[in-house]
Amino acid sequence: MRSILKLGLVMAVVLIATSAFAQKNNDWQKELKKQLEVFGHRNWIMVVDAAYPAQSKAAIKTIATGEKQLDVVKIVLDAVEKAPHVYPEVFLDKEIDFVKENQKPGIEKYRKDLFKMLKGKSVSKELHEELIAKIDEAAKTFNILVLKTDLVLPYTSVFIRLDCGYWNGKQEAKMREAMK
Repeated sequence: MRSILKLGLVMAVVLIATSAFAQKNNDWQKELKKQLEVFGHRNWIMVVDAAYPAQSKAAIKTIATGEKQLDVVKIVLDAVEKAPHVYPEVFLDKEIDFVKENQKPGIEKYRKDLFKMLKGKSVSKELHEELIAKIDEAAKTFNILVLKTDLVLPYTSVFIRLDCGYWNGKQEAKMREAMK
């Protein structure tokens, strides 16, 4: 009888812990959905590694997801691509191509998996500090969502600037030319 009570108590603790973990992980996805509804072109969504700092500007909201980075990148890109009003422009740290496997084991597999996921998408690489400066500048006017993951590899942040999903640069240029 006593062992049955202990087993029941252990199972109850496991269920509570599992439920709390699932709730925590689900919260960031709810926040992503909520922000994506109000975000438009010039807003940013970032999926960052564990060492990415919490920035001090009020327009930058940071959420610890507790999840694997590539899983979060996939969920974010899928959500953005399903939204009819925005289009993702992806930026990566230029430094990512220069970190060697013998310096940080796991980086080659990460790069391979990330680049496979980003194939066919608009991707640019810039120096990490330049991307941080872009975020800092954008946060003067626009909101930014930072989703922090458990990844511990350097220069692996994925910066996604949202662009208009139903009006592209060529259309804008043609209209501007007609306005002259």
